[in-house]
Amino acid sequence: MEYYQGHSKYLLAVDCVVLGYEDEELKVLLYPRGFEPVKGKWSLMGGFVGEDESAEEAASRVLQQITGLDNIFLEQVEAFSKPGRETIARVVSIVFYALVRIHLHDKELLKAQGAEWHPLSQLPELVFDHREMVEKALLKLQQKAGYSLAGSEMLSERFTLMQLRKLYQAIYRREFDPGNFRKKILSLEVLEKLDEKNASESRKGAYYYRVKEEMVGMETSRIVKF
Repeated sequence: MEYYQGHSKYLLAVDCVVLGYEDEELKVLLYPRGFEPVKGKWSLMGGFVGEDESAEEAASRVLQQITGLDNIFLEQVEAFSKPGRETIARVVSIVFYALVRIHLHDKELLKAQGAEWHPLSQLPELVFDHREMVEKALLKLQQKAGYSLAGSEMLSERFTLMQLRKLYQAIYRREFDPGNFRKKILSLEVLEKLDEKNASESRKGAYYYRVKEEMVGMETSRIVKF
């Protein structure tokens, strides 16, 4: 016990980079910070880890309280631990990114928090090191998209390859050749082609796909360079 007593104690927090996809853009969920320091400035969703919680459980709790959704895709980015990153106390924050279908979240909960979706390309000034958190989260998502089907959690359960390509273009912030994208994404062998078509994308219509049931929540070992 004496060994433990000889060390400083720090606050442990979680911050969540909540990503959604709408109007062919990636968006980040932000809220005006409700307490000092920097009260009223735009911030990521977050909170402190409870005594009986893991960091993952704390992040899931924060997301449920804000969006009203359970079983949100959640992945750890990294720990932010630089001294002085907050001015009131020493706070170590474990950052997660979460993927949300914007049309499913509880709009009233967001409204009560003053939370808003902001396009990734037009983020306002954020508190502390939250901008760096967003950038690290996007990089993590881009890396994941190189070896698995990433981001489909932000689409409807069924989607066309064009819709998926536009999502990937938003994730990577660049254009993809339709033919090459189709070849590479199908090589992952995680999509199931449906008999239904979206008649709005072409004269013949575009087939819908969905993630194979046995692949939901799993990752493939194939490496695909986009």
